[in-house]
Amino acid sequence: MENEKQVPRRDFLKTTAVVATVAAIPGILSSGCAETEQNEGPKVWPENKLNIAVIGVGMGHSNMQNCLDENIVALCDVDLNRVAIRINKFKEEHPDKTVPYQYQNYKTMFAEIGDLIDAVIIATPDHTHARITLDAMKLGKHVYCQKPLTHSVYESRILTQAAEKYNVATQMGNQGASGDDTSWVCESIWNGDIGEVTEVHAWTNRPIWPQCLNRPEETPSTPKGLDWDLWLGPAPARPYSPMYHPWNWRGWFDFGTGALGDMACHILDVAMRSLRLQYPTGIQASSTKWTLESPPESEKVTYYFPEREKYRNVEMPEVKLTWYDGGLMPDRPLELEDGEMMGDNDGGVLFVGTKGKIMCGCYAKNAKRLPTKDFKDYNPTINERLVEGGIGGHEKDWIRACKEDPATRVKTKSHFGYAGPFNEVVVMGTVAARLSGLQRVLKWNGEEMVFTNIQPGEKMRVPLSVKLDETKVPPNYNSEYGMIDAYEYAKSLINQTPRKGWELEI
Repeated sequence: MENEKQVPRRDFLKTTAVVATVAAIPGILSSGCAETEQNEGPKVWPENKLNIAVIGVGMGHSNMQNCLDENIVALCDVDLNRVAIRINKFKEEHPDKTVPYQYQNYKTMFAEIGDLIDAVIIATPDHTHARITLDAMKLGKHVYCQKPLTHSVYESRILTQAAEKYNVATQMGNQGASGDDTSWVCESIWNGDIGEVTEVHAWTNRPIWPQCLNRPEETPSTPKGLDWDLWLGPAPARPYSPMYHPWNWRGWFDFGTGALGDMACHILDVAMRSLRLQYPTGIQASSTKWTLESPPESEKVTYYFPEREKYRNVEMPEVKLTWYDGGLMPDRPLELEDGEMMGDNDGGVLFVGTKGKIMCGCYAKNAKRLPTKDFKDYNPTINERLVEGGIGGHEKDWIRACKEDPATRVKTKSHFGYAGPFNEVVVMGTVAARLSGLQRVLKWNGEEMVFTNIQPGEKMRVPLSVKLDETKVPPNYNSEYGMIDAYEYAKSLINQTPRKGWELEI
């Protein structure tokens, strides 16, 4: 299937079978798909449609559904079985459309039909986001990348710089950034309606996959159609296991970012945006058991942000932001009625101001001032730009930006200039529990991407494995621990060394 309809552009017009296939996508062969030779004026797309390739057809399939007014020209996934499932489903749901190209390797796709592609949706596992996104931007492709934007702090910094250099339209896939409720919270806080916010609590119902895992001991054969080495990408080599692919990769440090990395880009966006937060100056965490391979089932992470400049009608003092996952929750606000839900089923945010409180759910949904009965008619005036379709318009707002002249483009709500630094904060937080054995509030220099109060040569005790010994009555945990260099370990978590061939070069 990898070789199906992979026709170089020089042969594209000669291949009548392929021409017939793509005829259902108006304008795909038009000269308007490429820049003019003189490069005069902004790019113009036939019938105002983009040619979009989707890399990673798990979550990418959902993103694609919101882009069907455009030309979906290629699907790419390391697992050809999944590509086949998506193609068949697409044919059932959209018999009047077609996707003319299917690939297993995104590099092959770029080499063979790159000049047919205007924009790329990237929805692969976290650890491969950075390199694929960077490669696309270097080719001048507009990029929609799923959250978290990257796997590490350093990768986020690289993508922020690359987006500025290549000046393409970008969007991170945290849909709540485009939601009306996010703007509602921002306006309420900027009006000063709840006073100065000094405390924020945010929580999620994740993980909904197993964590605190030991590396699988069984090594079954790799399924046919899966390129395991390509799936591993920049991560250290290891045998295939169904414990990693197709779904549970989030519960492994080498591939995912745990509950915080999965959901904080959705849930913390409204806090970062409304309070105009940048880099924290400190962080600490506590958690349940974890291993060097896998995150804890539950954790509490507290960020300390410095004072910011006054914005609109409100001062921006120091603020403490606490994150909870795995079933942990902040104390219930006394302003809530008995039975009134905190946030929603996916999580929520509580803002504590000097004059009142605001609470919302995941994506900032159902935002309200507390107590609800006293503010049921409260509705701040929205002054900032709203995205047409709100949360459901997140991908379309990116498409709009792709088509605008770069000189006058209105940036998307989660363009990489915003999403990159935001994602640094998120993935910096994913290392906090792993460094909790240092018994201190970790001081963070965001500009330099370094913890400043971990000394070279300092040692730390870490869990190598956590196993339940059921041979004893009652059963107990039989955990193994080891001592590591905390300074080098922290550096490796912030700037991970990729496998050869996966380095990042702007």
